[in-house]
Amino acid sequence: MTAPEMPRWLRLAAVIALVEGAALVAYGIYVIVQVARLGITGPAPVSNVQSVTLEIVIFLVFGAALLLAAWGLWHARRWSRSLAVLGQLIGLVVGVPLVGATGWVERIAGVLVVLMAIGALVCLFTPSSTRALVDE
Repeated sequence: MTAPEMPRWLRLAAVIALVEGAALVAYGIYVIVQVARLGITGPAPVSNVQSVTLEIVIFLVFGAALLLAAWGLWHARRWSRSLAVLGQLIGLVVGVPLVGATGWVERIAGVLVVLMAIGALVCLFTPSSTRALVDE
């Protein structure tokens, strides 16, 4: 499928996955930089080498998976929808509790994550997106 034939909803889902993936990779890199600059700080149960390493790996791998999904969606690859849907569902699992957080930064982040996840899910299941992914 050429770029002009691709449904705009599928393109929008690809862009959303791209933004989410880039944000997660950027945050993983930010954590690496902060640990290199300041060391591991915070409460002992969550601030040890294993926990911080796991956090970094989770953000980088999840971000890379969303970037891969974005590439697949942009090229109308059927496999990419399942990867993108899984990413959006995990985004909802993380974002919904953040909406009820006490801090305004966390609350805004939660609202953004939830809105992007719902928007991407709607885009991924429009009839035109489904046709484009089935007709690859």
